[in-house]
Amino acid sequence: MQSIYQDKYQISDELIQIMGQAETACEERFKRFDAQAEYHQIKLLKLFQKHQITDYHLNGSTGYGYGDVGRDALEAIFADLFGGETALVRCQIVSGTHALALGLLGNLKSGQEMVSAIGRPYDTLQKVIGFHDEKGSLMDTGVSYQEIDLTSEDKIDLEALKHKLSKKTGLVLFQRSKGYQWRSSTTIAELKAAIQIVKDYDPKIVCMVDNCYCEMIEALEPGEVGADLTAGSLIKNPGGGLARCGGYLVGKKEYIAAAAWRLTAPGLGRDIGASQEFNRTAYQGLFQAPLIVGQAVKGAELAAEFFSRVGYEVLPKPNQPRVDIVQAICLNQPDKLISFCQGIQKACPLDAMFIPEPAMLPGYEHPVIMAGGTFIQGSSIELSADGPIRPPYIAYLQGGLSLAQIKLGILLAAQEISSIPSK
Repeated sequence: MQSIYQDKYQISDELIQIMGQAETACEERFKRFDAQAEYHQIKLLKLFQKHQITDYHLNGSTGYGYGDVGRDALEAIFADLFGGETALVRCQIVSGTHALALGLLGNLKSGQEMVSAIGRPYDTLQKVIGFHDEKGSLMDTGVSYQEIDLTSEDKIDLEALKHKLSKKTGLVLFQRSKGYQWRSSTTIAELKAAIQIVKDYDPKIVCMVDNCYCEMIEALEPGEVGADLTAGSLIKNPGGGLARCGGYLVGKKEYIAAAAWRLTAPGLGRDIGASQEFNRTAYQGLFQAPLIVGQAVKGAELAAEFFSRVGYEVLPKPNQPRVDIVQAICLNQPDKLISFCQGIQKACPLDAMFIPEPAMLPGYEHPVIMAGGTFIQGSSIELSADGPIRPPYIAYLQGGLSLAQIKLGILLAAQEISSIPSK
């Protein structure tokens, strides 16, 4: 193995040795991740059997999509998996942000207030809220907004949440993954405690969870601890690297109905929407998702161990509990962030010859560099890395269809940044 890394990729002996030490340190932790993957695999298998999925369900529909039994059964599986009454799982949902926007715009009315319980939400969601007077945003439609900073320990501030709720509060948003922030991601246990506070104040307040990057990591999902709406993307964890597009919302029937009216039209909702060629890869991707998520989590843990050994601050730290597939590495210099992502690009099966550069992207306030030669465009369950070009210049590494590829990506990223002197 040492010779293939040296001969094919010219990786230094020193980095290979550090990787060997990191792998040894991770051996027992990997067993825990294997057990998690097995748990979720058996759970999913039972759901496929419960809903009596056959080859016929893999076929798609055209036109209006009336009577699409494959689409409907897939949504039933998602509802059971994520602890909801029903679900909206559609190829017409273009991203996780789109799924969240459907839930927010469908369930908040003029005069109501949205509260973010995790501080400032992810960059693209700020546009949905209307931080900069975006047309069609929540603020543009008369919804007000407040946010609650996390505690110094990166936990939801439960006392502040109690005092922030009011008669105007229509929805409380919980973003589990860290986004482009240097903070710990939110566990199911923290989420459960916060939702209980909201429901004790007023059971009618909608508790909505951004579950992107977090699916099938912990034993329970948000709907199983009281969330009214859970949203995410199929080109992240639950697509298993096979779903070509799509997103999902799971939750209570009335809130899913309101989101579906936003996706299609009032009076139509979930009853229409052709699945076309979507069903087959969505079903198969979901079924293999526990295996792929397990590989990604192992890769994130290996990256934490490796980069902490070469002197970088990482979050989560090695052997800390994991909530998502994202590993943050603080590089402190813009040129190191750029070089890190360029190293990850060299480990990709597609577009490995391309050199990523920072650029302004829709929905972001700073230039962002993104690396990922993926089979599905933008898929972050496949090996990828990105980050905004702003201090402290953090690389967010996620995904990977195989641990071997993630390992190579870590080595190539380390090789790229090793030539840049620290300032």
